[in-house]
Amino acid sequence: MHARLWITIGLLIVALSLEATVPRAATEPGSLPAAIVGRAAALQGENVAYFDADPKAMGYLAVPEGTGPFPAVILIHEWNGLVPRVKETADAFAAEGYVALAADLYSGRLGNNPDENMALVRETLAKPDQLIANLNAAVKLLKGRSDATGKVATIGWCYGGGVALSFALGGENHDGTAIFYGRLLDDPERMQHIHHEIYGTFVKDDPGIPLESVNKFVETLRSIGIKNDVHIYDDVNHGFWLHVDSDPETSTGPAIDAWERLKAYLKRTLASGS
Repeated sequence: MHARLWITIGLLIVALSLEATVPRAATEPGSLPAAIVGRAAALQGENVAYFDADPKAMGYLAVPEGTGPFPAVILIHEWNGLVPRVKETADAFAAEGYVALAADLYSGRLGNNPDENMALVRETLAKPDQLIANLNAAVKLLKGRSDATGKVATIGWCYGGGVALSFALGGENHDGTAIFYGRLLDDPERMQHIHHEIYGTFVKDDPGIPLESVNKFVETLRSIGIKNDVHIYDDVNHGFWLHVDSDPETSTGPAIDAWERLKAYLKRTLASGS
């Protein structure tokens, strides 16, 4: 009886220690992840502490079902913090076959209105070294996994898009940067530190990121020989891709195009031989 009891307890401990995984279910051509159209299932990943210098920073890790090895992505949240929509999107990337870590740059805090959001933005952007260290820790976690290929890309929206660009300039070696309507620069000397192709999705009438700044950014990338896939969409608003359900009639078509471009970008930049 005692032997059976200990075997049962041991099996229970093993079962409890198993990492949660997300079933593989890539989107079909012409469709979008359920997460960004407001139809996500219950979260399937788990919270994870990854940044020793800030114990309050709690990321969200979503791992594909199977043995891998899988490429990896780091998701960088918008100005309001690591909200459920970003975690749901991490699950969507895991379903596509990526180990996805949604980073937490706000030490567990969320903004509940524009004033709180902007206060968090200003506080964290005033400490750029802390942001870089946070994302370096995220890269370290992902590259250290036995089920990962070691290839990592960042994907950021709004505030997170700008942080992703900053990380491309000063972070640990990684293989891709995808910017959704994030702040930009056009300094060729600084941008020479980028060593991979850049993906960008922007909108024509964005008061925060004017069309002129996007064009200058692309011109600078081209002038220093950095490959890029940057597209400016008409008729949609800032934030359209992560929140297609806010205006599905207008946003769905552009969002599908941006998603297909992003999938192709990740495939070519995170391929094991690239």
